[in-house]
Amino acid sequence: MDLLFWGLTLGVLGKVLLGFTVLSVHWKIVKEHKIGKVVLREIRRERNLAILGILFIVVGYLLELSFYEYIAL
Repeated sequence: MDLLFWGLTLGVLGKVLLGFTVLSVHWKIVKEHKIGKVVLREIRRERNLAILGILFIVVGYLLELSFYEYIAL
């Protein structure tokens, strides 16, 4: 494996880790219910968008690995 592979891999891992951190904070806030319903609804929407974003990052990573011929799709 070369530096491009490791650069792509570490970049994706960092982005996914950041996404999971944001999701965990949102889940803790939603569990406490110490904020209004409007804010809770917005946090749930943001959570769903964060999950979609993580999915896009992982799919993009797989496409990049395929493009650079590290894996075959």
